[in-house]
Amino acid sequence: MIKQENTLVLGAGRSGVGAAKLLTGYNVPVTVFDGNESLDVEAFLANFDEPGRGKVRVCLGELTDELIDWAELAVISPGIPIDHKWVGQLTEAGVPLIGELELAFRCEQGDVLAITGTNGKTTTTTLLGKIVEDAGKKTFVVGNIGTAYTQAAAQTETGTVTVAEVSSFQLESAPTFHPAVSAILNITPDHLNRHYTMECYEEVKERIAANQTEKEFCVLNYEDRRLNAYGAKCPAQVVWFSSARRLEQGIWLEDGVITYAIGDKSGTICHVDELQIIGTHNYENVMAACAMALAYGIDPDSIAKSVREFGGVAHRIEFVCEKDGVVYYNDSKGTNPDAAIRAISSMKRPTLLIGGGYDKGSDYKPWINAFDGKVKAFVLIGATKEAIRDAAVECGFDPAKIVMKETFDEAVDYCIEHSEPGDAVLLSPACASWGMFDDYEQRGDTFKELVRKG
Repeated sequence: MIKQENTLVLGAGRSGVGAAKLLTGYNVPVTVFDGNESLDVEAFLANFDEPGRGKVRVCLGELTDELIDWAELAVISPGIPIDHKWVGQLTEAGVPLIGELELAFRCEQGDVLAITGTNGKTTTTTLLGKIVEDAGKKTFVVGNIGTAYTQAAAQTETGTVTVAEVSSFQLESAPTFHPAVSAILNITPDHLNRHYTMECYEEVKERIAANQTEKEFCVLNYEDRRLNAYGAKCPAQVVWFSSARRLEQGIWLEDGVITYAIGDKSGTICHVDELQIIGTHNYENVMAACAMALAYGIDPDSIAKSVREFGGVAHRIEFVCEKDGVVYYNDSKGTNPDAAIRAISSMKRPTLLIGGGYDKGSDYKPWINAFDGKVKAFVLIGATKEAIRDAAVECGFDPAKIVMKETFDEAVDYCIEHSEPGDAVLLSPACASWGMFDDYEQRGDTFKELVRKG
């Protein structure tokens, strides 16, 4: 439920645009505030239709006492940490503060199926969206995969299903968010520059199920020790998935067959050889999506058909092309070491690996220790290249195989020039793209363009 109260939107990026457009649609008085004094206000307002442009005010620079006194509610963009000084100022003044996820949820009229985790969110969300839509439901697939939840929320109605990819940043400020079915795919170190400790990161991820009841469902990874411990205190009914063992209740791999026993229903979905995506991590993503769909009541035969048809998502171990006997894979969404481990583990050829980028405070040694002799050239770029090089040398990786490049183009050109028939070239940076690109999508698209031109 959206109230008619003066609402201050913090941040004029994509999230801020979505929040402001949603609010103006409900005729809520909106002021968008951004600390960037050089922001192009006209370009920002161009995102709104003519009625909307007249309903939103833009203020830049300092968060003044006047703005704080005006605000009855503040909506924070996910990119602004909750320990930011603006949040402190608003909290001290008694202004309630929520995030875009919470704002969109307050407009939601249908059911929500929500997915979080360190890795695999986009693949699982995209597949679950396909499963639900193929089953005949009007479906909105939202999150950090193209469509902001705030863009879709006003279109929901009774009977629609919103399948949402949810980040830890969003869960920090979503006190009443309440999915019918939730999932936490895995929890491995990431974003510690934002959350500081693993304990805090875990606690934030667990908030996805905080408002669920024992009549609802939460899908968890049995093989993740943190989630295994969380299962005992989860307020919802836990549905486990496992790629390593048979379960009495849940969904698991048995001789390569995705098999389930959930409540009084049991059966099989398909053999992994029938899937179009590769790697154990992807089998886990498929099982998580199937478990959520089964818990929601989707017919198993319909689920199986959708799963067999699913071709994966862009930027996640995405096959680009084969040229002169060399295959190229785009794993630009591998923005942390755990995701990058999954990508290199999926490679079956000698691999020229491009890594490095924005520093999120990650430990790169587990990634390097997972190379398993596959990496014939380790091409490093970005702000983290020296740190990754040092970690690689400490792990015993051959320094002669480490190549340092100043630009992304140079790294790709090196791989093209030095690869041989039978090799693979893999972009899987283990780092965010910021500082070199706007986002991982732009990085991945640039890689594909350079490969195809080269």
